[in-house]
Amino acid sequence: MLIRRETPADAAAIAAIHKAAFAPHYAEDPSITEPPEVGLVDTLRTDESWMPTLSLVALEYDTVVGHICLTRAGIGPFPVLALGPLGVDPDHQKTGVGSALMHAALGAADALDESVVGLVGNPEYYTRFGFVPGARLGVVPDQADWAEYFQVRPLTAYDPAVTGEFRYPAPFYEL
Repeated sequence: MLIRRETPADAAAIAAIHKAAFAPHYAEDPSITEPPEVGLVDTLRTDESWMPTLSLVALEYDTVVGHICLTRAGIGPFPVLALGPLGVDPDHQKTGVGSALMHAALGAADALDESVVGLVGNPEYYTRFGFVPGARLGVVPDQADWAEYFQVRPLTAYDPAVTGEFRYPAPFYEL
């Protein structure tokens, strides 16, 4: 497996991965024909929060099998990162692709002297990567119903003074 930055040529494969990876989560709602994560990535690419250096793909040979992106977010006046979506082709799930993408993305963010990464996701999955409930570090989501699943990952440049309300980039609120 190889992890590298996304290129424009990867867009269709990335969309297919997020569609396949997230479709089971929406299977019980026939009104949803395409998982919103597919459109989210497309919208993020045109948003000021987009950070092309932090949009990564996992390749098996020459085939894209996973994708992750980090975008610019904020905690009050402090710039931080938002993680998501993270998608892996269903045939490659539970093979380490998601973990490799997470480690690569967090390592890249740390190398860029970013301080905090926030996300809304399954605590059972993300704790293995050092994510903790945001409230533990004084960071809360700006949507109260996200609190149970909201987590942050402090990086090397973390400053405990960075507390307050976490705000995702605008496209996340259009889901």
